[in-house]
Amino acid sequence: MHKIEVKNLTKYFGARKAVDNISFTVKKGEILGFLGPNGAGKSTTMRMITGFIPPSGGTVAVGGSDITENSIEARKKIGYLPENAPVYSDMTVFSYLDFCAEIRGFSGSDRKKKVEETIEKCFLSEVKFQGIGTLSKGFRQRVCFAQSILHDPEYLILDEPTDGLDPNQKHEVRLMIRKMSAEKVIILSTHILDEVDAVCTRAVIIAKGRIIADDSPESLRTRSSLHGAVSLTLRNPDPEGFLAVVKDIPGVKSAKLLEKNADRFKVRIFPEDANQPIADKVIAALSENKYEIKSLFVEQGRLDEVFRNITT
Repeated sequence: MHKIEVKNLTKYFGARKAVDNISFTVKKGEILGFLGPNGAGKSTTMRMITGFIPPSGGTVAVGGSDITENSIEARKKIGYLPENAPVYSDMTVFSYLDFCAEIRGFSGSDRKKKVEETIEKCFLSEVKFQGIGTLSKGFRQRVCFAQSILHDPEYLILDEPTDGLDPNQKHEVRLMIRKMSAEKVIILSTHILDEVDAVCTRAVIIAKGRIIADDSPESLRTRSSLHGAVSLTLRNPDPEGFLAVVKDIPGVKSAKLLEKNADRFKVRIFPEDANQPIADKVIAALSENKYEIKSLFVEQGRLDEVFRNITT
């Protein structure tokens, strides 16, 4: 029963429908990326999943426990990182996490051990006894992330988990999430498409409160117009002659000149069928015509383009 089941979830704020009848299931081992433009209903959905706000309609079951009818049982299983890292700024990092451990039912040496382990895991040792109010945004984010994993929950709901972190910290947090995923059900919302590629096994895209895509990042990339295209840089002053050669290669749909310098140029070659690779044919034709290739890159497709196309 290691799963979160969301069925026909709906939320009204007055007359405005913020979340519109959405359903999905996330199982243990999956990392679900929850994506959408600002105001799409991401945070509202996550707040309903965690029992923070009640739904106007529909149900959420966390490990078999209904978040409305059996709320305490469901919330015991959840670790939640809300947006904007709400933490008590007048407490030190240690006292805040110690307080969270006490609330979660830990006591004595077990409690101290849990807090110390979490501080270590979240790279908070250097600010352990510092007031949270004096910390940078990145450190506050890490403190809030620490409270969400402190009790080793089976279900992790993370709203923008790397918001405010520098590139090194982002890398560490993403690694940590990937490591934990084998034993947990993880939902994370993000607007950083790199994060979906780096961390998620599946992506749900939401717009205007409705799910408009639910697929793996790899499959979503195949919807990109660039999927299967070959980008080339060649040492040659004659792009026009090159384009004439390329258009006769079997399987090539079109070619586009991207940039041109005195002795080199860059082109992108598009296949007729994105699932039929053309790189080998292109290389063979260029060798035959004595073109000198400086670089070659086969496009996997771009999530940002797919995201824009399906949310606008």
